[in-house]
Amino acid sequence: MAKTKKANRLLDESSPYLLQHAYNPVDWYPWGEDALNRAKQEDKPILVSIGYAACHWCHVMEHQSFESEKIAEVMNQHFVCIKVDREERPDVDAVYMDALQAMGLQGGWPLNVFLNPDAKPFYGGTYFPPQQWLTLLRNIATAFTQNRQELDTSAEQFAEHLNRSELEVYGLKQHELQVQEEELKQMYYTFSSRFDKKHGGLSPAPKFPMPSNYLWLLRYIHHSQNEQALKHLHLTLQQMAYGGINDQVGGGFARYSVDEEWLVPHFEKMLYDNGQLVSLYAEAYQATRETLYHDVVYETIAFVERELKSPEGGFYSSLDADSEGEEGKFYTFTKNELHQLFGSEEPLFSKYYHATAAGNFEHGRNILYRRISDEAFAEENELELEVLQDMVQNWKERIMEVRSTRVRPALDDKILCSWNALMLKGLADAYYTFGNKHFLKLAIQNAEFILKNLCKDGRLYHSYKNGKASIDAFLEDYALLTSALIRLYEVTFEEKWLQKAKELTVYTLNNFFDEAEGLFYFTDKSSQKLIARKKEIIDNVIPSSNSVMAINLHLLGQYFDEQQYEELSDSMLAKVNELIIKEPSHLSNWAILYYYKLAHPTEIAIVGPEAPEMRAELSSFYLPNVILAGTQDISDLPLLEHRVAIQGKTTVYVCQDKTCKFPVHTAAEALEQVRGKQESEKFPAL
Repeated sequence: MAKTKKANRLLDESSPYLLQHAYNPVDWYPWGEDALNRAKQEDKPILVSIGYAACHWCHVMEHQSFESEKIAEVMNQHFVCIKVDREERPDVDAVYMDALQAMGLQGGWPLNVFLNPDAKPFYGGTYFPPQQWLTLLRNIATAFTQNRQELDTSAEQFAEHLNRSELEVYGLKQHELQVQEEELKQMYYTFSSRFDKKHGGLSPAPKFPMPSNYLWLLRYIHHSQNEQALKHLHLTLQQMAYGGINDQVGGGFARYSVDEEWLVPHFEKMLYDNGQLVSLYAEAYQATRETLYHDVVYETIAFVERELKSPEGGFYSSLDADSEGEEGKFYTFTKNELHQLFGSEEPLFSKYYHATAAGNFEHGRNILYRRISDEAFAEENELELEVLQDMVQNWKERIMEVRSTRVRPALDDKILCSWNALMLKGLADAYYTFGNKHFLKLAIQNAEFILKNLCKDGRLYHSYKNGKASIDAFLEDYALLTSALIRLYEVTFEEKWLQKAKELTVYTLNNFFDEAEGLFYFTDKSSQKLIARKKEIIDNVIPSSNSVMAINLHLLGQYFDEQQYEELSDSMLAKVNELIIKEPSHLSNWAILYYYKLAHPTEIAIVGPEAPEMRAELSSFYLPNVILAGTQDISDLPLLEHRVAIQGKTTVYVCQDKTCKFPVHTAAEALEQVRGKQESEKFPAL
């Protein structure tokens, strides 16, 4: 008779990742005082194991080691074991990931770090095979008993390193902000040195989408008219859209590609990637009118709505890479399966999606991907374009029917404030570009959900699950939600969104700001204290929370005529200016702010009964450095004060550098004023 599994303390948690470990024989604790106090009382080392629900190697290590009675016995005897969902506790993850890198080790997940009873790290690593893990556990248990002083000394040194200022770590000093055309060009040349000119993106593999890199590149192209930059942008967006990293049938992007061709994805799909990629492709369409970009936006939003939207209007976090214990099984097909499904059409299907008898993935399976446009494929195969497109649509529907019978990848159904904010902004950007009212409806539903369920008494919470908000919000929650609400105001002209953005900024300044260094901490001053209070300045797969705040302050300073916001934004940018020039691909969101400061934003204020329609007309054009405000009546917003609809007709006021043009009544006239009739302000043609 099979032995009944006994639950551990993780059974009471809401995180799907922690719940996956709830029946491990390991005596897991969630991160918190209970575990930390026990370590001190029993004078035991702590093992912190950090991962997330969609992480393939996290699952592998669980099955191989954490489900093993033999290994669990050693872990339980010698350690206080803590399991952390990095998506719930990015603060804990950031501290111990930094520690691992300080040890000279490569970071990644699963992240396994050994701490002394004071929670200070002395050793760590990522994935370990079971026998190696067991040996390591025993060695560390012995060292903790026999060489305690050495381990404690090492832990103190790592703790000191973790408490160094980020500005000190990167050798940055305060300067007066002086934005220069030559520096912007230098950023581009440094960035372009890493271009993969064959497949797009940046070399080498693995390749992450990194949307903020290409949002910056869009602005640089608009500013410089650099045609080589435009070619690389299009190559990158096209190859990502055609590659296996983009689900060719169901829409939505995987987290990254393991190869340089964007072909083989790590199959997990994350909300934060898809929200940002909607923004990127929507903006790229607005600039270029490339049909492929339109299709990507619509297909990605359809995926998110179908598979990640909660009934309440929030968006879930991710889909797992694995199903039935196999990575990518849900999405891939053997040639035989395709033949059974499509019969005589299978050869054409396989040519279109590059499926082969041997398979282009593991176990003879095929990842579906494209290489050329429908127009080129139709011509190459002597088909009418409309006939091909009808066939492709039919193929997709039949593949989706087959998928509906398969075991689905696990869903991480926690709802994170920061990631929802990225999706909210993506939807607002898509509505701004395409005018699709369904996108706006989804955006407003999501904004209302966040403010109802993740905002209490003026404070935000990071996570929501089963009707309950938990975990004090981090700077990324405040920063990204503020950014999304500013954008929602711009596409609706409903001032409640802008006012809420300012309220959140005031809270952030009062509770996260470090007066001494002039940057924001990642954690609220009232949150649980860790061994280090970190600041985030490097832009990663999600832009750094400090760079997002600096842009927010820049925009809100304009909307509310708050000079101190503008000055703080300048000061923050000045601190990292040297680093942006050296490493633009790692500070691309900061580089966007640099462009804003250099190019000087244009204020467009629309007043009158047809303000929304006028905004919609202007949104047909790519205007990346515009502060947009409007009202159908009158408004106390400083940007709209004393501005009226002249003779009752909708009126547009265009101003730059505190100097205003003559009021006009058409979008075309306003556009001329914004562009100053300079051809160089137009986006170059593809």
